[in-house]
Amino acid sequence: MTSFQRSFEADPKNRLALNAVTRNSINTVVLNHTVVTQTTHTFSHLLKSNDITSQAASGRCWLFAGLNLFRVEAMKHLNVEKFELSQNYQMFWDKLEKANYFLESILKTLDEPVDGRLIMFLLQNPIQDGGQWDMFLNLVEKYGVLPKAFMPETESSSNTRWMVGLVTVKLREDAAELRRMHAAGASTQALGARKVEMMSDIYRMLVIHLGEPPTEFAWQWRDKDDQFHRDGLITPQEFFRRYVHYDLESLVCLINCPTSNKPFNTLYTVDYLGNCVGSHIIRYINVDNATFKQAAKEQVVAGTPVWFGCDYGRGIERDLGILDTEVFDYALAYSTGFNADKAERVEYGQSQMTHAMVFTGVNLDADGKPTQWRVENSHGDKVGDKGFLVMADRWFDEYMYEVVVEKRFVAPELLALLDTEPVHLHPWDPMGSLAVSA
Repeated sequence: MTSFQRSFEADPKNRLALNAVTRNSINTVVLNHTVVTQTTHTFSHLLKSNDITSQAASGRCWLFAGLNLFRVEAMKHLNVEKFELSQNYQMFWDKLEKANYFLESILKTLDEPVDGRLIMFLLQNPIQDGGQWDMFLNLVEKYGVLPKAFMPETESSSNTRWMVGLVTVKLREDAAELRRMHAAGASTQALGARKVEMMSDIYRMLVIHLGEPPTEFAWQWRDKDDQFHRDGLITPQEFFRRYVHYDLESLVCLINCPTSNKPFNTLYTVDYLGNCVGSHIIRYINVDNATFKQAAKEQVVAGTPVWFGCDYGRGIERDLGILDTEVFDYALAYSTGFNADKAERVEYGQSQMTHAMVFTGVNLDADGKPTQWRVENSHGDKVGDKGFLVMADRWFDEYMYEVVVEKRFVAPELLALLDTEPVHLHPWDPMGSLAVSA
């Protein structure tokens, strides 16, 4: 018998853990009953709810979260109780723009080695479902938004695997062709012309999967007071200006990444990460956790939801809708803990942004400090409180990475950083992971 075996058998609790975990999920065995019973869906500050949405088998969380933010304003201006914007519409243009962005990136890197890290990164997920706030901003500014009825979900928008996979195959072939043309001495003009032809193929593939997005539509509706309204033929851009008109310039993106290579109070961008060529680049201001949390809290208390990015897969009891670092007591089963801090987890690949959602409430204690946050997810209404989750404030500290807040909740000296040249991060930096996940 080895020393390891003797050590294991010396403690009867190890045999108990073995018996339990071999017949049950580890999370079932170590679920912390105390945390479960002390978690409530009651909040001191609660925003008006809408029906929960479902991104189904797709990675469109960032689009759903952004449109869930905007539909709150649309509901006010339309005077309706329930409303939903077309996620498929936004997705179509995002896929098309990403394809163009990818091919333009290939044209910029024609002399890079095909087995180098940059080209390998570009080829990995050229038209992935993921995205970032500035990418959402680009789509809204260029294409507006559309009521869902005019471009509803399709099989491929709700289950993107085959569409993304086949378009990816085509784009990789296109990349190889452009690089061969360059190696054979093709001119810049010839490469550009061929890229346009390639984009025609991508457009056709996307229309077949998602439908063709309308350039205008006849808009009429009945409000919650049973009053009928007709606005005639309008474009998605006009719909955004008239019925959402969210002040996009009023928003700023903050991150909290405490790693040693990212000093606080600094503006960052991520190279080769985007969708619309020539539009907004990714921009984050990295701030300490106290500043980060305070801005989010103030905006929710003021009555406005907050778009955010987090590491969704950590410390989550999905059925109950609980995000809490203590909801599972793994040390109880293993007799060893997991003790890395936030910075170490990011640096060593254990944590990164994987999901975007919206804060629609916060619970403050008698001293005004958050104890838990209400989260509007986009995974349907079968989990949590009809699709809404509860995030413990201690979970916020460990796994929250990004919030989009109004500039009025951010100090002027931080906002001044927006006028500076950002520090450029590698395309594969963990702070870009929300946009490169499939």
